[in-house]
Amino acid sequence: MENAYARSVFEVLDAFRVDPTKGLSDHQIAENSKIYGKNVLPQEESTPLWKLLLKQFDDLLVRILIAAAIISFVLALINGETSLMAFLEPSVIFMILLANATVGVITETNAEKALEELRAYQADIATVLRNGCFSILPATELVPGDIVEVGVGCKVPADMRMVEMLSNQLRVDQAILTGESCSVAKGLESTSATNAVYQDKTNILFSGTVVVAGRARAVVVGVGSNTAMGNIRDAMLRTEDEVTPLKKKLDEFGKFLAKVIAGICALVWVVNIGHFQDPAHGGFIRGAIHYFKVAVALAVAAIPEGLPAVVTTCLALGTKRMARLHAIVRTLPSVETLGCTTVICSDKTGTLTTNMMSVSKICVVGSVHRGPITSEYTVSGTTFAPEGLIFDAAGMQLEFAAQYPCLLHLAMCSALCNESILQYNPDKRSYEKIGESTEVALRVLVEKIGLPGFDSMPSALNMLSKHERASYCNRYWEHQFKKTFVLDFSRDRKMMSVLCSRKHQEIMFSKGAPESIILRCTHILCNDDGSSVPLTADIRNELEARFQSFTGKETLRCLALALKRMPTGQQLLSYEDEASLTFIGLVGMLDPPREEVRNAMLSCMHAGIRVIVVTGDSKSTAESLCRKIGAFDHLDDFSGYSYTASEFEALSPLHRTLALQRMVLLTRVEPFHKKMLVEALQNQNEVVAMTGDGVNDAPALKKANIGISMGSGTAVAKSASDMILADDNFASIISAIAEGRAIYNNTKQFIRYMISSNIGEVVCIFVAAMLGTPDTLVPVQLLWVNLVTDGLPATAIGFNKQDINVMMAKPRKVNEAVVSGWLFFRYLVIGAYVGLATIAGFIWWFVYSDTGPKIPYNELVNFDSCSTRDTPYPCSIFSDRHPSTVSMTVLVVVEMFNALNNLSENQSLFVICPWSNPWLVWSILLTILLHLLILYIEPLSILFSVVPLSWIEWKVVMCLSFPVLIIDEILKFFSRRPRGRIFNIKFRRVELLPKSDGHDK
Repeated sequence: MENAYARSVFEVLDAFRVDPTKGLSDHQIAENSKIYGKNVLPQEESTPLWKLLLKQFDDLLVRILIAAAIISFVLALINGETSLMAFLEPSVIFMILLANATVGVITETNAEKALEELRAYQADIATVLRNGCFSILPATELVPGDIVEVGVGCKVPADMRMVEMLSNQLRVDQAILTGESCSVAKGLESTSATNAVYQDKTNILFSGTVVVAGRARAVVVGVGSNTAMGNIRDAMLRTEDEVTPLKKKLDEFGKFLAKVIAGICALVWVVNIGHFQDPAHGGFIRGAIHYFKVAVALAVAAIPEGLPAVVTTCLALGTKRMARLHAIVRTLPSVETLGCTTVICSDKTGTLTTNMMSVSKICVVGSVHRGPITSEYTVSGTTFAPEGLIFDAAGMQLEFAAQYPCLLHLAMCSALCNESILQYNPDKRSYEKIGESTEVALRVLVEKIGLPGFDSMPSALNMLSKHERASYCNRYWEHQFKKTFVLDFSRDRKMMSVLCSRKHQEIMFSKGAPESIILRCTHILCNDDGSSVPLTADIRNELEARFQSFTGKETLRCLALALKRMPTGQQLLSYEDEASLTFIGLVGMLDPPREEVRNAMLSCMHAGIRVIVVTGDSKSTAESLCRKIGAFDHLDDFSGYSYTASEFEALSPLHRTLALQRMVLLTRVEPFHKKMLVEALQNQNEVVAMTGDGVNDAPALKKANIGISMGSGTAVAKSASDMILADDNFASIISAIAEGRAIYNNTKQFIRYMISSNIGEVVCIFVAAMLGTPDTLVPVQLLWVNLVTDGLPATAIGFNKQDINVMMAKPRKVNEAVVSGWLFFRYLVIGAYVGLATIAGFIWWFVYSDTGPKIPYNELVNFDSCSTRDTPYPCSIFSDRHPSTVSMTVLVVVEMFNALNNLSENQSLFVICPWSNPWLVWSILLTILLHLLILYIEPLSILFSVVPLSWIEWKVVMCLSFPVLIIDEILKFFSRRPRGRIFNIKFRRVELLPKSDGHDK
């Protein structure tokens, strides 16, 4: 039944044909079970492992690599090659792809756990009335129409409409569903609100929420998927994971690279058609196969095989750094997404606030004989820790607060008229509550006021262990007074009272809503001398004015406290006793903002990141918080910036679009509102980070570009998120964004490094094919360069230090190309030099080297006809491993120098010295060491078709490699100049990576 909240109790019971005194009959149970099914969230079929594995290969570059590996394998078989070297290249490629696929499968399996953990919030059992008898049954057997009884501590087993109150009140903690910071009072009255949200449905008990006070009976109106919890599950199933901006850019880069590779490979093969019949190949078909192998080698050279591994490594290094900032990353790509976040939709309770109700203001009557009549005190401390000070209106600290009569009696009343528990958890190293937040706030206030009697009290309390200190003062008052009777809180009285006895004196302490308590008071306690004087109309007006100030401008939650001396020996209380009270004082409490949040909000403004506060709380409470944390600092009028969910939904599409561009606060939200907000912002090309901790936040966390859950949040929220804040602190998000931006900058640097290196390899193979020289590099050498000598420095570039002004720049656009315009031209120049230097080393050995044949250049480019001509040298010299060793060594060393160029995009090496990133220096040394091993250790040298180099050859290698530093320094010099740069060419409009046609989410 969808509108049970709007119907009367009689109408709901009549709809299910159920008698509230007997419950359903066996026949009705069987009938309803067939119609509505079991009270369980249906199990979603998990994706088979083989499908997840295949999905990881659904990438153009990966498919090209697989094709290249298979072709290499087939060609080796056709040529009759059986050596290990023939199959090494395809084997290594397959191993790399399999490793990356494994990481992807693990990530996706983690995401599916959120749906499973949602079931943990379903109740196990329920107390049900059937056939006139109560029985305890598994909650899964409930059907709509069942009459269920709930009490304190019960987990609500299904969505139910209240039909009978069995106590003075019923309060439910539904924070996991709505995010409300306090428990909610439930009643029997129907709701007439249009477009009612969960918070308006005060007669509905929602599945998975917990009863914290009272007893009641209710009729089941929704089971399984037809519950609030079921709606969350359905929303999560409908939500598809967002592709990260970097992944999109790499995908676009892959498509672009695939076209370039296809074009160059086809060109190399077509240009050499005339050489297919050269005698060296042994026939046209073999010649075609030979140049096809060259084209395949070119494809392997062009594709940066190590790129996925290096990206993963760099992101993993970033996650380690972020963990130190209390941000635990669950999915690696989300690290980079943080860097381009433009909007943070932040939950209020627990993220911007401490989620620990604290007393912040106290109002008492000082004296009626001299003004002002009332005195106000401010209380410091924003957590449940019994640490804080009390200050008077002038800002002076009260050294011994318990010496003031009103504060002393406030402490007594707060400790005794209280059902909550405050304790220290040594495992979590924090103070925890059991019971209502408002009552725990009073417990903490008692500890801050302290005890009367001796001057060393504050220092003496600090010497106690945390476990003893948690409730030391509260326990003192509980030992001084004996509780003999309790009048529970009721909605009509709006107060509770306890009768206590001490030394043959009977005292009643009361606390409750100020309007209710003040109305029952006839006297007041004066703070100056402890006297009790009659409550006059002027004093009453003054107290009511102060109460309105607390609840209005400061939006504090207020309680009034009072006492009354009772006749000696009285053991019971009645409602009639709650009259002629003596007013003690007024306390104002709030869920205080975290101290770090205001500075974090300021950092967001400087970084061009907009923060939207999203909460289930009331509009006035949330607006007050936004004023305190600085979200409304630039505003005098909140209209157009602050909306309730209902107000926002009522807007026309055009006005809703305009509202999204200015919105700062959205209140009274349901789970689907959060997801709707994320989708609407993404449709405006915003990159959205969403924070949350409850089950209700899971769909929005999953939908957002990056979902951020709280460390103290529910398992469902954590499983649906990309990142977990271990300290629940909004300020940690800002630190994580700064780290994310730095990681992206480093990722950009090593992608550019790998692109320029691969351009060099492509130029080398392409030029060699065009000139007609022998193969400069064999495939296994290319693979070694791509994986080892490129991979290590590229990974080390990920350790480049964060720029000082990283949070002063605006977020980058999601469609910003990784390499664009002038930068592409720079790396084309560098790549061309790398390729030409590699070819130059190859040609030098044949033409000029003392250890080479010193043949004319013309003979070198016509090597394929050697067997048909008389030559003064043997044709076997073209199979010598020396020239390819020189070429490979030039390629390795020149790329090591190029790695130093990537310490910064535009800064000179004279400004940023190499040892600013020691990891890069060590990776270069390690790469050179590994290269020396394959040159001078025989089994490895045979495997990689290389030979040891002489000192002369090493000098040539250095001479050919070093100029890459000079070339890039010149290009960096022009990069630091204004746009237009050299030759008045404007490169900034040209992009290596094409922009997406659609909007990026």
